[in-house]
Amino acid sequence: MSRYTGPRVRISRRFGVPIFGPTKYLERRSYGPGVHGPKSRRKTSDYGLGLIEKQKLRYYYGLMERQFRNVYERALRRRGVTGETMLQILETRLDSVVYSLGFANTRSAARQMVGHGHIKVNGRKVDISSYEMKVNDVVEVRDRSVSRQMATRFLELSTSRVVPGWLVIDKNTFKGTVMRLPVRDDIQPIANEQAVVEFYSR
Repeated sequence: MSRYTGPRVRISRRFGVPIFGPTKYLERRSYGPGVHGPKSRRKTSDYGLGLIEKQKLRYYYGLMERQFRNVYERALRRRGVTGETMLQILETRLDSVVYSLGFANTRSAARQMVGHGHIKVNGRKVDISSYEMKVNDVVEVRDRSVSRQMATRFLELSTSRVVPGWLVIDKNTFKGTVMRLPVRDDIQPIANEQAVVEFYSR
């Protein structure tokens, strides 16, 4: 599966938010990237604003355009508010759950853990990052020394992050359980999901 491997600070500066996690460069240079410095830019159109919000979410969850479009189309077919459903699908991806539990300190690290076979769901190895978790599903780090050492190191690095209320973690057994599906208040998205829905519905 392809993924973004370009400059991350540049992307965060372009959108003005720490998409890939906190960075001192964003605090030091709060304006967009480029040689012209903090000059005022042209007013952004409604289409441009929707594109910006879409790109924020896409980079934040580490998806390519086709994958992100598929998430939107799946959300569109389900009942409920499309924007909130879309966020729910993104948050219940296996790699997102692994990251939220603290078994990885970044989303890309979580995706790598899943892809390399370090994660089990309901007792079975799952190496598909987009696997959609359901209520009462149990995710655990495989009982192998390499897997457990990696998870232990990441848990130590992730102590400042709070596990969301819809998940429960047992650090002693390296297991986490999906107690319920997340709602918008649990997610606190980095972008305006309604603008994303309007962007795709044009």
